Parts: sequence; C-alpha cells; structure tokens
Amino acid sequence: MNDFFDQQVRSDEPDETTEPETTEAAEAERTEPNPAITEPLPTDDGTAPSIKAAVQELLKYGLVEHASKPNIYRTLQQEHATVTAILEPLDLQVRVDDVRGLIFLGIAGCVAGDSDEAWQHPLLRRLRLTTEQSLLVAILRHYFIAHEQASGIGAEGARVDFEDLQAQFDLYLGETGSEQRNQTRLSNVLDQLHKHGIVSPPDKENQILIRPIIVHLANPDQLMLLLAHFKALAAAHPSDAEPVESPAVSTDTDV
Repeated sequence: MNDFFDQQVRSDEPDETTEPETTEAAEAERTEPNPAITEPLPTDDGTAPSIKAAVQELLKYGLVEHASKPNIYRTLQQEHATVTAILEPLDLQVRVDDVRGLIFLGIAGCVAGDSDEAWQHPLLRRLRLTTEQSLLVAILRHYFIAHEQASGIGAEGARVDFEDLQAQFDLYLGETGSEQRNQTRLSNVLDQLHKHGIVSPPDKENQILIRPIIVHLANPDQLMLLLAHFKALAAAHPSDAEPVESPAVSTDTDV
C-alpha cells in the first residue's frame, strides 16, 4: 500500500520520456543565433562635431587663444592626438603654448627643414613683412616681453599706448614733417599687423593689445636678421646714416 510519502517521492523523480525533448529544446535554444546579438549595429565612425569645429577654426585663423575661445582651445588640447592625426596628411602640426594659452598651426618638421620647400605648401601663402612692419613687430615684442617680466610669463593684457608706440616708431624711421602723416603711417602699419593677428585695433583709450603669437613670430633669430638688414641698409646708404651738418652761420656783422 502506497502511502502519501511514496506518492511524493515518485512525483519528484524525472520523467524519462520527456527528458530528451527538454534537452533537445534547450540545446536548440543555445545553438540558435540571436539576431539581436549577431547582427552588427549601425555605428557612426565619423569625427565628433566638436573636433570638426575646432579643427576648422584652427585652419581658418591659424591660431586659437584660450582667452577668446576657451571651449575650442580646450577641445584642441584634450583631443591633441586626434587633431594631429587629422592634420598629418596635410603636413601640418599643432603647436601648443600652454603657458600663454595659445594653440597655432605649424609646418611639419619633415617639411620645415628646408625653408623654401616649406613655403611651397599648397595650403599656405607666403607673406613677407615690409621693413616698417618688421620694425613695429620688434618694438611690440619689446613691450610684450617687458609686460611678462613685470607680471609673469603668460600674463594677459599686454598693452601699449599709441603715443608711446608713435615715439618709438618715429625714432627709428624719422619724422615725416607732419604729425598727421606720422600718425597715419603708424596706423596703417598697425592695421596690417592686425590682419595678421598680431595686435588688436586701438580701443577707446587709444591702447593697442599685443597678442601672444608675437613671441613665436619675432624670436631672437629673426630679430638678428632684422638688425643685419638695417645694418646692410645703413652701409648701402652711408649718407643717410650720417648726421647732416648745418651750414656755419657767422655771428659777426660788418658795420
């Protein structure tokens, strides 16, 4: 006679007739490919929009300052490896001046070894500075370095008064004979340097902001070349370099 406990034991024993079906179903479930897993998901391998915008800004102006465009500057700094890879086929490279908060474009070292070959770059246009422009760049760099010596390297706000700049400029180039022409001459050269991104236009207080890129444009080697150029001009025109003596005027009078 089967009691209650015997019935419970028999009910817990596995049914041999249904076991193979369960095993085959489980095996089929394990081996059947899952479309959600095996099918590749669509991915976007393009460059991130923020990196695109930053690189385009750098290519458009040639430099990015943290003071004026902090977000773009931060993107270029954080994605330096990606930006370098983008510019590598163009023979361009990113140069970073962290101290002054400046990122600017440069020619790759393998191309810049020969200066003539570097200026044949298809994306660059060679602009030669005139003697007046080179002189003003040297004067502005002097003011910029003096500002950093007083306030620390990388300190912002290097400014110079237009009148002080006028006095220095006229000292080297000489007077034109008219104060208005002197001011116009300096204003024209400042406007030309502003287009190169070296200075800002005079503000309402008639002060000019000197931008940090001037440190990399006017390095000591280039200033020595400028000095040699002025010496060559003085040697070619010795009469202009020598002071002109005024004719003697007699103070004696005949009665």
